Formats: sequence, structure tokens, C-alpha cells
Amino acid sequence: MPLPASAAVWLRSYGAPSTPHCHDFAQLVLPLEGSLEMEIGGRGAVLDRRTAAYVDQGVRHDQASPQRNRAVILDLDRQALGGGLADRLAARPLIVLPPEARSLVDYMGQSLARGPASPARLAHWMPLLIEALGGGAAAAEAPRLAGLLAALRQEPFRPWTTAAMAAAAGLSTSRLHAVFRAELSATPRAYLAGLRLAHVQRWLAEGETPIAELACRGGYADQSALTRALRKATGLTPAAYRRQAQESRSRPQEP
Repeated sequence: MPLPASAAVWLRSYGAPSTPHCHDFAQLVLPLEGSLEMEIGGRGAVLDRRTAAYVDQGVRHDQASPQRNRAVILDLDRQALGGGLADRLAARPLIVLPPEARSLVDYMGQSLARGPASPARLAHWMPLLIEALGGGAAAAEAPRLAGLLAALRQEPFRPWTTAAMAAAAGLSTSRLHAVFRAELSATPRAYLAGLRLAHVQRWLAEGETPIAELACRGGYADQSALTRALRKATGLTPAAYRRQAQESRSRPQEP
């Protein structure tokens, strides 16, 4: 389904306890630093960089923290997650963030620190975030995609064509596009490009391999093509992304 126009992302800090309240939209609370005490539907929770939370539409909650903290807050229509993932998160609102999700949240925080996210950037983040939170396979809603998505994640740099992806999913190319749009808010090629770019971003953050070599390894025609793709997704050149990511990784994290 297309990203709802009401979706919005914020960078926030919290202090004294808030008045318990609820929203007519769903919310993801994705900590960047410090810890945050929350009560969600009568259940207590402590969030940190390893633990996020999902607050379902209409659920009463509040939050407080005695220490410095920052979190990425994503307000969205629960349908943007897909009914299966939203229902699973509503039943178990605490989310243990895998390393790839933490890296994505870190990048989102860095970007938001420079200014608000455009709708286009938010639309780029959403499929990656859903994938990182465990909803990319959409097993409950699009089981025929599960095998294809697993193959794309395992071999993102294989020379995939749309026809090859459709064949792997047992769908026609037109149906493949429709299912991707409905479940992941992306085209098959855009989803694959996001997976590839995520690998390149990790390589940039973790090492000093020349950017031209990473562009070739990542399947880009040349360094300029990688620069255009990364600038479109993040607003940064590869060199600037590497510098910012490595500076962020070198800073000590709050306990």
C-alpha cells in the first residue's frame, strides 16, 4: 500500500512523566541514546538502544526518563506495517532491535538532526525499517514473497531481473509489482536497490575500502552512480556518509 500521507517522523527527548494519553495513529519509539521508561497499555517497559516499542492505535501510554535521552518517533497508520506485523507488535510491543535495525535507526537520527525528513526520504526508510523489524517477509499476508525476499537478502548482488524475481515468487511480473506495492510500499527493483545500498552503507561505516571499489562491489556502474543513489537516499555523498557514520560509531554510547 502507498505510504499514508499522515506518516511523520520526529527526533525527541523526554523528561518528567507525561500524562497518560493515546493517539488515533500507531507509533514506533526507536531509542538512539539513554533509556526511556514507558507504560504501554498498563505494561511497564524500559527502552534503550537494544529495545524499541510499538504503541498501537488507541492504546494509552506515557513515558519518562531521568537521564539524557533521544529517540526517533515514527507516527503512522498501522496499515503501513501490514496487518500481520502490526498485530504481532500490538501483542508484544517490546521489540528487540537486531544490529541492522540499530544501524538504520542511527542513520535516521543523524539525518533528522540535520532537519526534517522529506516524504520521499520517509518513503525510502519505511520498507527498510519494516524489513529490519521482521515484517519484510510479510509471511502472514504474502507467503509467496517469503522465498523471494529470502533469496534477495541472501544474494542481493546477483544480476536479478524483474522477470527472474517474478519467476522465483511464482507470480507474473505485473502481479509481483502489485504485491510489492501492497506489502512493502516499493517496486521490486527499488526494494532490491535498497538492500544493495544498505550493504554499501554498512561497508562505508565499517571500513576504509576505497569508494570506487565499493561502488563496483555494490553493482553500481561507477562511483558517480553510487554517489547519486546515496545522495538521493540520505542527502550525503559516500565520503560524508562514511565520516559521519564512523564518527557516530566512535562516540561512547549511554548505558
